[in-house]
Formats: sequence, C-alpha cells, structure tokens
Amino acid sequence: MAKLPILMYHNVTSAEGEGLTIGLKKLEEQFSYLSKGNYKCHHFKDLLKLKKLSSKRNIVITFDDGYVSQLELVVPLLKKYKLKATFFVPLYYLGKTDEWNTKSLPIMTAEQLRSLDPSVVELGFHSFYHRKYHELSEEEIEEDTLQCFKIVSEESLPFSPVLAYPYGKYPRDISGKKQFIELLKKHIFQYGLRIGNRVNHFPFKKPFEIQRIDIKGEFSLKKFKRKIRFGKLF
Repeated sequence: MAKLPILMYHNVTSAEGEGLTIGLKKLEEQFSYLSKGNYKCHHFKDLLKLKKLSSKRNIVITFDDGYVSQLELVVPLLKKYKLKATFFVPLYYLGKTDEWNTKSLPIMTAEQLRSLDPSVVELGFHSFYHRKYHELSEEEIEEDTLQCFKIVSEESLPFSPVLAYPYGKYPRDISGKKQFIELLKKHIFQYGLRIGNRVNHFPFKKPFEIQRIDIKGEFSLKKFKRKIRFGKLF
C-alpha cells in the first residue's frame, strides 16, 4: 500500500500568515517543493478509479471553506506548478462571509466556482451550514445534506462525492458512527475526511475516516517536509 498524505489548508494571504491562514510566499515554497520532488497530485474523483498508486510519491492537496483568496491566489500557483487541489465548500455561505470564523473573509459565489478549471480544481462538500456533525441529530445531518444537493443541482456545480467534515468532527461512538457512515453511503458519498494529522495509505482501509495533515501558516519549509513524510509530530 502506497503512502498518501492529504494536506489541509484554509485561507491564503499575500501578507504573512499564521494559524489557518498561510502566506502566499510560504505556500509557493511548499508547492515548488512538491513539484520539484515529482509528487503525483491526485483528485478524489481520480482515486475512485484506481486500485493502487503507480507513483512513488503521492499527494492530495485540499483547501477548506471556499474562500475567494483560493480563487485569486491558490489557483494561479496550482497552474504554475502543474498541481491540482480539492476545494471543500460550505454551500449555505456562497457569496457570503465565513460567519463561523472571522465573519469577514469572503466565500466564492456559485459563478466563481463554475469558473474553476475542473482539471485543476475539484469541488467537494463541506456541509451546508458548517456545523459540527457530532452535535447534530441524524435528521439534522440528513436535512443539511439534502440542502447541499439542492444548491449543487440548482447551480449546476460539478461536485465530487467526497465530504470534508467541518472542524474534522463526526460521531465517534460505535452506534453513532455507524449510522452516520450509513447515511453518507445512502447519499452516494464515497469518501469522508476528518483531520487526525497522520499519513494515509491507499487504498483507504476506512474511506469515511480519511485523515488530513493540518498545514499551519507559521510552519517552516523544514517542518512542512517532515509533516508530509511522517504526519503527526511528537
């Protein structure tokens, strides 16, 4: 089984970044490293067609929350370094701001999402209201999911059947997790992403508990290299 680190980013700024916001200069350093290191970059829709990975070095790049900064700053870098990424979007907030976080950062509109080159950017689900799944009832999760599908259909958005859990949260008790995963399968989701900060192996043993590596804005390039190699650092 091949190693498959999955990177998780959020907002991007042309200034210095920290926490969930990364500076453009650092992001370019990281993308340049992946490109020069011959990392094979994957979309989830491509992974669904594969039984194994042919490349020795593999990576999945993800960005949460659908920020306009991802359109303006990330997409040009992806094209420059011939990489690809998945953008996970909370669909209630299209054209609004991130009310759950800064309350000021703009989220892309449906028109802006449609303008993205699908060979470069894959769209994935990030719930409707950006609420923690483990705090919701099964009925509330069902309603949230149906709202997502309604918007995607109405706006003709090309979403893949992959869901990134807001805050990485999902029911963890045995019965609650089982019901949650069954609900996702019922709605034809193929993958579900938590956080976890560990490197996955492909094919995924637990496709609804896929782990992502949280890349912080203050990380040095040295730490970035260690994270994609080892995942969680002790």
